[in-house]
Amino acid sequence: MRWICLLLPQLALDAVLRQQTDPDAPLALIGGPSQRRVLHAVNASARQLGLRRGMLLSAAHALTRDFHALPFDPKLEAQTRLMLASWAYGFSSQVSMVFEHALVLEIGASRALFGGWDQLGRRLSSELGEMGFRHRLAAAPNPFAARIMVNVHDAIGLDDGQLATALAGIPVERSGLPPSVTETLHRSGLRKLRQVFAIPRESMVRRFPPVVLEHLDSLRGTHTPPLPYFEPPDRFEARIEFEYEVESSQALLFPLRRLTSDLATFLSSRDGGAQRFALYFEHERHPDSVLQVGLLTPEREASQLFDLSRSRLEQLRLPEGIRGMRLVADDLPPFVPISRDLFDTRPAQAVGWEQLRERLRARLGDGAVHGIRLHADHRPERATRTPVENVRPFVAQLPPRPTWLLPHPIPLRGFGHEVVDEAERIETGWWDGSDVRRDYVKVLTRNGQRAWAFRVVGHDELWLQGWFG
Repeated sequence: MRWICLLLPQLALDAVLRQQTDPDAPLALIGGPSQRRVLHAVNASARQLGLRRGMLLSAAHALTRDFHALPFDPKLEAQTRLMLASWAYGFSSQVSMVFEHALVLEIGASRALFGGWDQLGRRLSSELGEMGFRHRLAAAPNPFAARIMVNVHDAIGLDDGQLATALAGIPVERSGLPPSVTETLHRSGLRKLRQVFAIPRESMVRRFPPVVLEHLDSLRGTHTPPLPYFEPPDRFEARIEFEYEVESSQALLFPLRRLTSDLATFLSSRDGGAQRFALYFEHERHPDSVLQVGLLTPEREASQLFDLSRSRLEQLRLPEGIRGMRLVADDLPPFVPISRDLFDTRPAQAVGWEQLRERLRARLGDGAVHGIRLHADHRPERATRTPVENVRPFVAQLPPRPTWLLPHPIPLRGFGHEVVDEAERIETGWWDGSDVRRDYVKVLTRNGQRAWAFRVVGHDELWLQGWFG
């Protein structure tokens, strides 16, 4: 078993249902020309009302009005299929979209990481179910056999010794042969592939076009044509369109969660993270509103991406109702997981520093919370800078410095202090007109606080510069 086929029989409908707040409500996708609208797909609740695929829309309305009709959107179906291919790329570097309504992926090189067919099959099925996609899957020695087996079986895995027997029992109409060939075979009394395989090759060449014999050879693995493989894009873009104008930011949370979840799936598949992404809110009579979401470090956890986006969304003022949302991520640097202690003693409900930092930035603004880096200057008030990209950090070998520096030094009076360390002289700045000559000491106050203070050379008064944590 080297190949798995994932059949997605209701992809267009599932792509729409996963965007609905109530996916169990009766719903039908409408297609066809404007003068002859038909039901392209219906969900289970709509089928219980008597609606069927291919039914005229007028006949459906005559039968019942208790269903929701949405236009079939081929672009949404294609976008969703690309998203699933990106997800599958996280399991295999060889993913192909050559088969309609299906994905095939090579798993021979993935077994060491994800386990055998049983473990990997269960994981693929579980994750597809969590994302809201109905599916069937099968494994076989080659991708063409896997695609055909999934037409009649689910969760089946075949090795080389089982393939011939399994293929022999496939009905001709489910074998992937062209409909005209299938009809000819039926008229000849051939119902199963075992009967077709028994026909001499010379007879097949005379009676059918070359593509038929090539297809049968590919199923048995005697001649396997090369497949075009999927390459994950360097950017992520997804869109959700609303049926009516959304006025409340609260109503945007469900589609926002879906978009950020899809972004997290895409990032995990390419083993990357997102450091910046943009949310576009589409209006009818106004240019799109844009919400930029920036992070200090790359992130790919779905809950984290959603929480940060929601916090920023709550502060956004929109000029009018929204008819659609887009999420676009172009800045996708490598993701480095945060290291944790093996025996982490933090409470389960505790928020990590990285998550707290991003929440504060989302609430207070990007400029309110930022990192710092050392700057090559011994004057304490000039020894740090806000980080700048592509600037090599300065590393200095300095004595311990306080974690809290005052905006300006103040006289150290009324603290009942005691000097507890030898003086450290800082004498610099003569070249820029802000020269200092100071002797710094550590001070212990009567309340047990540890301070950092200095005397200007030649004077006795102590000035408080900062506090040690």
